[in-house]
This record gives sequence, structure tokens and C-alpha cells, in this order.
Amino acid sequence: MNAFHQLHRPGEPFVLPCAWDVASGRLFAEAGHPAIGTTSLGVAAGIGAADEDRATLTATADLVGNMRRALPETLLTCDFEDGYGDDPVAVVEILRGSLSNRQDDTLAVNGINIEDSARGRLAAPEALAGKVRAIKDAFPDLFVNARIDTYWTGEDNLGDTLERMRRYADSGADGIFVPGDLDLDVITRIVDACPLPVNVLASPRFSRSQLAGAGAARISTGSLLYRTAISAAVQSLEGLAGDRPAQTANVLSYLAFSERSTAQSSS
Repeated sequence: MNAFHQLHRPGEPFVLPCAWDVASGRLFAEAGHPAIGTTSLGVAAGIGAADEDRATLTATADLVGNMRRALPETLLTCDFEDGYGDDPVAVVEILRGSLSNRQDDTLAVNGINIEDSARGRLAAPEALAGKVRAIKDAFPDLFVNARIDTYWTGEDNLGDTLERMRRYADSGADGIFVPGDLDLDVITRIVDACPLPVNVLASPRFSRSQLAGAGAARISTGSLLYRTAISAAVQSLEGLAGDRPAQTANVLSYLAFSERSTAQSSS
């Protein structure tokens, strides 16, 4: 079991900050987080594309490659949408072609999220099950986090969620991710039924300790940090437009960012 797998301890969840560029990834790593993810919304917004629309593959691959060069010792995972394809064999080749290290055939990431919806619509569970099985056959050491989008797409059906969970676990997934604003009792029921570590989103209602009590093994920030940064920028701009001086308290300096924006390792 590799180091990324070992971070997933039910009831002792680690927080996974999701970056949208090299500087944010470096800052999250410097804050002491052993693993960094990516936010597909942040990546999509950066290129003017819709999220979860199979438009972010090149941008995601570029981000992962740059982050790996900047953070060679940090554990990395990325949002791989629905695999950017329908055929499991093709998805494996897309994964290999986009996220392989340039020096060898290993992947530049320690894990991926792969979801069972595209363009806001759920797919049949056998579609993701086939992709998960093919990916694990090709990359047995990769942590494959199977994302179940029942609650994310508004189909709050616990029975369907658990059935999908069983299919993905049987297909070789290493973790289960159920995004959405889930109640604690729903998380607990998923955890109790799941043979794999369960990943949830950071919650506006529940703290890390409460999510730990429900049995979560990983808490992803998703797009939250990106949206927080942009929201703070808009508020700062409103202050300037309202004839107030620029508010720089608790804002990182220009130098702090310029030192972290290069893709070259600082070690």
C-alpha cells in the first residue's frame, strides 16, 4: 500500500486542498498538507470552458505536469472528470497519454477522481465500473477514487448510491467519493455499507471532527478554495470602486506569489 493510500483512515480524515495553479498548490503544500488535488471548476474557469464537459483534459494535464515539477515529493491527485471518454480501453490510453511522466511510463499522479456523470447527467453504473476495472488493470498502484454523483446531480437516492458503490468497489476502486451537501446520517450509512474509505466534500454545516465522527476518510475542498479566492478578489475590487484604499492586511505579497509561480522545484 503506497503513501497516498495510507492517508485514507476512516474516522481520521485528512483535508485535501484542491489547487488551480502551481502557486496555489505550492502554498497548500507549504501549509503542511501532504497531498494536493486539483479543482476541475478552477481549471475549466481558467480556460473559459464549462466544468465536467470533457473540455479540460489538456489544461488538467498541463497543471499536473507543472505541479509535479514544482512539488516532486508531494502526493498528487487530480480530477479526471468521467475519463474523457466512453470506452474503458480508450480511457486508459487517455490517462496514459495525458498524465504520464515524461521520463518514464509511470503516472505523474498518485490518484485520480473519476465520476459517473457527464454534462450534469448520471451515466449507467456499469459505464464507470468498466472504466475503473480497466484503469486498475493498467495502473494497479494508482488510487482510483470512484465518484458517485447521485447527490451532486440532485438525485438524492441512497439506495442507488449504495448500489453504485458496490459495483465500483467490486470493480477495484480504492475509494468512494460522494459529493454533495450530505447529512451526517447519510454519510454514516454510506460508510457503514462501504468496504472502502469514503471521501466527502468540505461542508458548510459540519466540521472536520463531525465528519470524522460519521466515518469519513478524506475531506476534499473541491472548488471551495478557488471560489473563496475569487470572492475575496471581487470584494477587494468593490472596495476600490467604492473609493476605499486597497485592503492589503492578510494578503500575501507580490514577491510571495512570484516565488511560487514557477513550475521548477524549489528544493
